Amino acid sequence: MDIDNGLVNLLYTHVSKYNRKKYWVWRAEVVNPDSKKSKLKRYYWFYKIKKADAFNNATMGTAIGGGAQFKSPPILRHGLNGIVISHYAKIGRDCELFQNVTIAQDGPNKKAAEIGDNCSIGAGAVILAVTIGDNVKIGANAVVTKDVPSNCTVVGNPGKIV
Repeated sequence: MDIDNGLVNLLYTHVSKYNRKKYWVWRAEVVNPDSKKSKLKRYYWFYKIKKADAFNNATMGTAIGGGAQFKSPPILRHGLNGIVISHYAKIGRDCELFQNVTIAQDGPNKKAAEIGDNCSIGAGAVILAVTIGDNVKIGANAVVTKDVPSNCTVVGNPGKIV
């Protein structure tokens, strides 16, 4: 699917209730405590974001925690299909997430993964409350339970650096 094609993007936005460009701009303003936008506009954007989140959760099993922090909008090669991100997650610039990725938290400690810049996370990967460095590749269906330094590739269950 060529999501950059105007007609395809229009149809995808209409069907999924998710406009990838507007969603991430609005989300950045809503979660920013220092935003200069009016409260009314931020409440309206919050409503639109929650509406899109609810639709995508019901239809695609997607849940992006409201407090999750993104340095830039993530690259979602397969849209929002099955992506679950903890409320406490911190994700760096230009991170690529494939379908069915879970970025979990460790329960009572309210700690979630911190992911560096330029990371690629394969389909079905599960990342527990760990720190992931910059330029890391995580293979499909990997389960990451330990911190990963920069410039590594992780595969397997449990995840091992190769």
